[in-house]
Amino acid sequence: MNRFKNLFLAFVITFGMSACDSSQETQLKESESCPQCNMKLPASHLHTSMLTVNGDVNYFDDIGCMILWADKKGIELEKVEVKMFTNDTKKYLDAKNLFYSINETTPMHYGFAAYEHKQEGTITYHEVILRMLRGEHMANLKIRKHILGN
Repeated sequence: MNRFKNLFLAFVITFGMSACDSSQETQLKESESCPQCNMKLPASHLHTSMLTVNGDVNYFDDIGCMILWADKKGIELEKVEVKMFTNDTKKYLDAKNLFYSINETTPMHYGFAAYEHKQEGTITYHEVILRMLRGEHMANLKIRKHILGN
């Protein structure tokens, strides 16, 4: 009987340690890189996005990379789960409900950063997608000059 108890206890401990919790989905692996630009994802999560399509989760270092990658793959971003790491509250939230600044310093210099709480001069998720696909972002030198006034 003791042997059965020990085996059962070992099973419970092993199962408990391997069980998935809700925070696991937002834990980036140190070796993980952006599927669009292959840049290593920051440990801080700042400016990262998480795209889930058919149960597969992909992380991106910049929302611009996610938009370009999804466009290349034919993924309609308005119809899938997208979460962004917010600059103000420092957590992953539904990208469709966030506010986006257009002039931030981001990994790929696109300039879009997510905020849970409305900031002055922010735009919607839909507008970020449109601007990225049109090339209207801070990595475009003409747009950068217009936004920064330099």
